[in-house]
Amino acid sequence: MAFNHLPVAMHDALGPLSVTPVTDSVPMAMNQRPRRPPESGDTRPSPGTVLDRLTAGASRAARITHTEHLPPRPGRHAVWPDRIRPEVIKAIQLAGIDHPWVHQAAAAEHALDGESVVIATGTASGKSLAYLAPVLTTLLDGADAPNGRGTTALYLAPTKALAADQHRAVKELSAPLGNRVRPAVYDGDTPVEEREWVRQYATYVLTNPDMLHRGILPSHPRWSSFLRSLRYVVIDECHTYRGVFGSHVAQVLRRLRRVCARYGANPVFLLASATAAEPALAAGRLTGLPVQEVADDASPRGELVFALWEPPLTELHGEKGAPVRRTATAETADLLTDLTVQGVRTVAFVRSRRGAELISVIAKERLAEVDRSLPQRVAAYRGGYLPEERRALERALHSGGLLGLAATTALELGVDVSGLDAVLIAGYPGTRASLWQQAGRAGRSGQGALAVLVARDDPLDTYLVHHPEALFQQPVESTVLDPDNPYVLAPHLCAAAAELPLTEADLDLFGPATAELMPQLEAAKLLRRRASGWHWTRRERAADLTDIRGEGGRPVQIVEAATGRLLGTVDESAAHTAVHDGAVHLHQGLTYLVKHLDLEDSAALVEEANPPYSTTARDTTSISVLETDTEIPWGDGRLCYGSVEVTNQVVSFLRRKLITGEVLGETKLDLPPRTLRTRAVWWTVTEDQLDAARVGPEQLGGALHAAEHASIGMLPLFATCDRWDIGGVSVPLHPDTLLPTVFVYDGHPGGAGFAERAFHTAREWLAATREAISSCECDAGCPSCIQSPKCGNGNDPLHKRGAVRLLTELLRGAPAAPPAT
Repeated sequence: MAFNHLPVAMHDALGPLSVTPVTDSVPMAMNQRPRRPPESGDTRPSPGTVLDRLTAGASRAARITHTEHLPPRPGRHAVWPDRIRPEVIKAIQLAGIDHPWVHQAAAAEHALDGESVVIATGTASGKSLAYLAPVLTTLLDGADAPNGRGTTALYLAPTKALAADQHRAVKELSAPLGNRVRPAVYDGDTPVEEREWVRQYATYVLTNPDMLHRGILPSHPRWSSFLRSLRYVVIDECHTYRGVFGSHVAQVLRRLRRVCARYGANPVFLLASATAAEPALAAGRLTGLPVQEVADDASPRGELVFALWEPPLTELHGEKGAPVRRTATAETADLLTDLTVQGVRTVAFVRSRRGAELISVIAKERLAEVDRSLPQRVAAYRGGYLPEERRALERALHSGGLLGLAATTALELGVDVSGLDAVLIAGYPGTRASLWQQAGRAGRSGQGALAVLVARDDPLDTYLVHHPEALFQQPVESTVLDPDNPYVLAPHLCAAAAELPLTEADLDLFGPATAELMPQLEAAKLLRRRASGWHWTRRERAADLTDIRGEGGRPVQIVEAATGRLLGTVDESAAHTAVHDGAVHLHQGLTYLVKHLDLEDSAALVEEANPPYSTTARDTTSISVLETDTEIPWGDGRLCYGSVEVTNQVVSFLRRKLITGEVLGETKLDLPPRTLRTRAVWWTVTEDQLDAARVGPEQLGGALHAAEHASIGMLPLFATCDRWDIGGVSVPLHPDTLLPTVFVYDGHPGGAGFAERAFHTAREWLAATREAISSCECDAGCPSCIQSPKCGNGNDPLHKRGAVRLLTELLRGAPAAPPAT
């Protein structure tokens, strides 16, 4: 029997922070919190005071495991390069900015010199202005030239919300410049009647990689005047382009460069990133060009108080009798309620769409008991809303109409939410870079801010709140992407050939794997070689072959059965787990039950209901080894990396109480299986190693299963991934290895680099896994160490002590040096 842990892909920094924490001259003890008075002239309480109010009472105070204090820091000014036009400088001054920070001036200088540049500084450090000053200058230069259209620039954001927010900011900044700068949004929400105007007249087009991939590049003749004059391409929040999504975007940008060259343009790329390791290297891999780096953040920073918060154990017992800790969802809803009552403007970042809705619902119910006017000042924000709903929420947040918002990561990325006082983070977001990015959403304009990480009942979260050095004394991660992934590259070669026939001279642009793929695409009759190059052979649009976000398939529409009203959408990849028959679906504070999931028509029919439970899908997974790329001895066992095929099927769902997570029952489902070819790391153990670890046949399945769960939970510390990006399978006797084996695999076709990173850091990764299990205070295993919230086997069997002994024996044979690359 195989025990599995499926990634969601198959179903469903703070400002200018130094990565080494700055502390007071006297080291702060655990749970010690600063009690500073508000700044002079500022009526808002200091973040330390806000935290004290949240932790009033012994039971609340005991939930803080660590508090980190980062004091304020002054900024360092510079002067704009003399090539920035006076009109632009005046417009910036009218916006209230007299002088740039040092990093803004440095980035502008590179841009004006025609050098692609990445500015990698903290949240609220003015990255937008750093690229807007040279862009607006160049647009004005082009507007004054007698060539009709004038110079153009393209802005790419990972989300529609960010593009809309940037459009608003650019319009305000460029208003004094008149109609010589004409910004416009071009995305899926742009009305059809406006699109032709954008193509013909806009000089600064704001869009997203998806629209560039599916809309602009396939229709490049209609965009010829824009592309011919393209001088700058701005790539905002470029650190989000990682894994499979980042690899797709890297190839979209290569296609853009190729089409621009066809019209005689060679644009300069200006990239903005949150603080990241090796930003120039990552930006170069993304664009395929040499990129200069500006990473010395000279902006000022307000005081930050960052608390680590562990919810308490309850009297309830969950699966296999394990103690149940209060959920991060319930705890965050309480904190959001308390902060709203205090008038503290807060965003709560939540891992899932359902979690964001649930926190909003709970907070509204509790606020109604205090003041009937308060519930309307709290809302949820997530993907899947209709465009008009998203825009209304963004306006309310921007204006201050909302005091509290429970949001998914859609609001992590640059949307202007100035004036926030606090950020709640419900569960570790997967990377230190995202943690600091979310924390940095509060405290803009130099004021102090409070950030609270509320731990989930999960091995990694539990480890982090008790090992704060892993958060505050470690650098942020590198951005991992692989444009040469054949599953990514092949459809973009087809799309490029459909845009313009591919020639031999084009192959180097797309990377070294291209030459090997071209014969395969010919053999598959997707491309045909002629004298002029390789041509696309099909009638359908080549750009429709792939969804660059790796979601695949047509989005499933969520429709109210009684009225036919469209409530929203869910990605096809998530439909089996999110909107199966009987699933609970939350939307804008209302609860619905899914009556039927129609896979053929990509629709889920729902009706409004109010069940006292949530639902969680269960699945089964099997895995087979296709090819072993690398294999090294670990004592008598082996550590391997290679290609695998994963077969998964959602088979049932659990009903759980909303607040406690207690299981109420299980219902079977009949859904088709899915297959995934991807990359994996796996390790085997021998009979002798099992004997040395005192793991007998009756304990083996549980020990392997527990080690698999915990290792998946810990991998985000060592790879730029989220727990839900990866999956795992453990087998007491695998047919391909003929040994007890644990697999951890990437949850994306062709792999995303996570398993490879796990292979190269295996010693440290598995040592941290053993530490997380052995240090947990439970007796037989709990969600804080070896239980998984998405285990397809109901967390059975699991053997905590066996897993510790097994990992100890495995690590005893680990090589001292890391595996060779």
